[in-house]
Amino acid sequence: MMEFTQNIRGNVALGINPLGCKQEVLNQINYVKGKGTYEGPKKVLIIGASSSYGLATRISLAFGTGADTIGVSYEKGPKNEKNLGTAGWYNNIAFREAAEDEGLIAKNFVQDAFSHESKQEVIDYIKNEFGGKVDLVVYSLASGRRTDPDTGETYTSSIKAIGEPVVGPNINMQNQSYYTETLDPATDQEITNTVKVMGGEDWELWMKALKEADVLTDGVLTTNYSYLGTELNHDYYGGGTLGLAKADCDEKTENINALLADINGKAQIVVATAVTTKASSVIPFFPVYCIGLYKVMAEKGTHETPIMHQDRIYREMIYGNKPEYDEVGRLRPDNWELDSDTQAKTKELILKLNEENFASDMTAYDVFYKEFSNLSGFMVDGYVEKDVTIEDLKALHY
Repeated sequence: MMEFTQNIRGNVALGINPLGCKQEVLNQINYVKGKGTYEGPKKVLIIGASSSYGLATRISLAFGTGADTIGVSYEKGPKNEKNLGTAGWYNNIAFREAAEDEGLIAKNFVQDAFSHESKQEVIDYIKNEFGGKVDLVVYSLASGRRTDPDTGETYTSSIKAIGEPVVGPNINMQNQSYYTETLDPATDQEITNTVKVMGGEDWELWMKALKEADVLTDGVLTTNYSYLGTELNHDYYGGGTLGLAKADCDEKTENINALLADINGKAQIVVATAVTTKASSVIPFFPVYCIGLYKVMAEKGTHETPIMHQDRIYREMIYGNKPEYDEVGRLRPDNWELDSDTQAKTKELILKLNEENFASDMTAYDVFYKEFSNLSGFMVDGYVEKDVTIEDLKALHY
């Protein structure tokens, strides 16, 4: 019997439990089913569909609105008992199996979403096997590097400050420690590269390709997830390289809206709340903010996991009657996080933290750690250990 061991380096998850990943996907599906159905899109393309926001969006739309979905993601399957592949690989499979059991189309493309070839393959599939058009395009890619499809040059993003170094507390989940970290300011080149990888350029390229191929419905909607944060994380997020990348997405929204004007389409930035993802866990200082914020929000009944957040976004805001927009037209489901009392209490709590108490019940460290573990199939509610071989895992098909 294979044993699955959780392995963390710093705040990066290395070990995975494929069976736990499946159970976690089923748990999210059951959450959506428990909320009932809602009216929404019927043919959806999700770029970055294999984990966190993208996966949660796909689950909410498939099991909430009955949508057929296409998911594009870059994941790896198992090679041997020491290299089981990535969690997203198993998430894709678990989702497809569950969706197909309900009579839904759930096509997975596992490839580099940044390439022209990927875009063309997806377009061909939409035209030939998916009914010809999509009515929602969700852009939810989180990647640390991107190869420009025209020049072949590869760019790497940097999570850094701008101007002055930022010094603050951080958490290391590998050795359960609380320490002071210094975040260096980015060079001009690092800023440019980060915007190239994490900005809106590829989103716009996808929408241009889809529009030119005539595979978008009249009134098509495209969404892209952003995070603006608060005063408590401005220096390293909104005011850092990540903030500039998000600002680039805002700019590209205008271009895409112009592109889609003649088919009455719309590009919508969705400013999401702070949640535990593989990406957010490695942002310097951010885990400390999360363990304070989650504690405060849990006590108020407003703490959300990605599936809770995404289901609220689509069920209540985008396809419901409770949208909240800011002055530049961005959808703001981060309103619960930004509540002034929530922020004041979070700040007060964070200022009290030290190496002695950060993992105590004074904070939500236990919640953060469990949510982080769930991403790799560990500490999953309802998980039952089963006998499985590497051959069984290799036989799974996305």
